[in-house]
Amino acid sequence: MSDKRPSKNQRRDAAREKAKQFRVDQKKKERRNKVLLQGGVGLAAIGIVVVVALVIMNSIRPAVPGPANMASDGILLGEGMTAVTTSALQPEATPVASKPDATGTVANIRVYVDYLCPFCGDFETTNGEQIAKWVESGAATVEIHPIAILTGRSAGSQYSLRAANAAACVANYSPDDFYAFNSAMFVDQPEENTVGRSDADLQELVKNSGVSTSLSQIDTCITDETYKSWVIAATDRATGGPIANSPLEAIAQTPTVLVDGKQYQGSLGDPKEFAAFVLQSVGESYSTSTPTPSATPAG
Repeated sequence: MSDKRPSKNQRRDAAREKAKQFRVDQKKKERRNKVLLQGGVGLAAIGIVVVVALVIMNSIRPAVPGPANMASDGILLGEGMTAVTTSALQPEATPVASKPDATGTVANIRVYVDYLCPFCGDFETTNGEQIAKWVESGAATVEIHPIAILTGRSAGSQYSLRAANAAACVANYSPDDFYAFNSAMFVDQPEENTVGRSDADLQELVKNSGVSTSLSQIDTCITDETYKSWVIAATDRATGGPIANSPLEAIAQTPTVLVDGKQYQGSLGDPKEFAAFVLQSVGESYSTSTPTPSATPAG
């Protein structure tokens, strides 16, 4: 019986051939992996470029006109809480300062607010009602400037910016309801370093504050952040100054309250002190006139 087992040499040659084939297969595998890796890196790079492009496109949207009725960067309310209507401020245009009442009987009150600012809430809670009574009766005008200087203090939600945008939406579509909305924004006011109200919350607040016209347009305006670029520009103008109809160089804090161009620096929690300041400011501006606002807030 013959021995059919491979000889030693045959086994050695077979092992060499097998090793050779293994090296060939290994090199093919390495080349294939390299191609796949390069392709994957390329696709990842393309994906990153696409994402970055989308972020840039979404963050650098074309500037749009500001809201109607805020050509001064604020909304001016007069007797009966009726808004003074103005055309929308075009992008890059210079705001048109409101003309102060020149009769000598009307106090011109101007308030710069950030809806996340707790001190703004204190001022509104203390003085909002008496200011409303003065304006309703024609004893005063009030011009409210929503700005967003606390945008970075809302846990990444940009609440100040979104809230000021919501205010601009109301000013544009339902200006005579603006004061009621402005007051409602300080009821259960969100605290700093919280996310604040969502867009849905702001939409609900618009409705609950008594705004009854153009609700669908306002809802869309809030969701789309229509006036975001205007809020940023208006905030830059306020903090960069100068401040029209006032010796104030710039807005350094909120609330900043001006009466006939003079800055109120008294207590934010004492309505009598603010009423006395209004009376004094009007008296100084019009020394031959008798100002109408009472120094004692109505109960």
